[in-house]
Amino acid sequence: MDRELFPRERTEIAPGAVHVPDWLGPRRQRELLDACREWARPPAGLRTVHTPGGGTMTARQVCLGRHWYPYGYAHTAVDGDGAPVKPMPGWLADLGRAAVAAAYGDGAAQGVAAAYGDGPAPGAPEAYDIALINFYTGDSRMGMHRDAEERSPAPVVSFSLGDSCLFRFGNTASRGRPYRDVELRSGDLFVFGGPSRLAYHGVPKVLPGTAPPGLGLTGRLNITLRVGGLD
Repeated sequence: MDRELFPRERTEIAPGAVHVPDWLGPRRQRELLDACREWARPPAGLRTVHTPGGGTMTARQVCLGRHWYPYGYAHTAVDGDGAPVKPMPGWLADLGRAAVAAAYGDGAAQGVAAAYGDGPAPGAPEAYDIALINFYTGDSRMGMHRDAEERSPAPVVSFSLGDSCLFRFGNTASRGRPYRDVELRSGDLFVFGGPSRLAYHGVPKVLPGTAPPGLGLTGRLNITLRVGGLD
């Protein structure tokens, strides 16, 4: 990546919501991309998601650990080919825990402790056991929504690969303002927990042609890690 006049820095977008630019280096990005291509293969591979109201999500999705469908979780691809969901790799769960530590640092307690009560410290959440991988083309969008189907209050971890996007991070009360727009680029990390764990968020725009040339990806991949707390 070319040097910038003002290097991008770690930024707290809202209490408990942190953007860490360039957290994944080129090698790790390629490793994740290769893994995503394997996960996208059938069975229980990449699918188009249909909402109960008859709509169709423009970003396609594959799941690990548990299969997400609007609006719940299952052990099989209930709205796809019905096959058992692929397992959540231990190394990806470990990457999620490392991401939380990188976002919150040693002082994680202040930003997110309220969501944990007497549970694990925010910097060391339970093992991440669910991954949702969304593939965006240049025309794909993601409407404002909350990640509210999980029982665990552990922070959501989000990795970006490929094309940049405009990521809209809002409030916990509604899909409208106030919200803040953040450009997420390939390799960026975004973590949100604590007071922002149930904030509305979405992707109003993808920026085609902005992926790193050496990555070998046309489009955008978003890998979102969650702790379900469902068993």
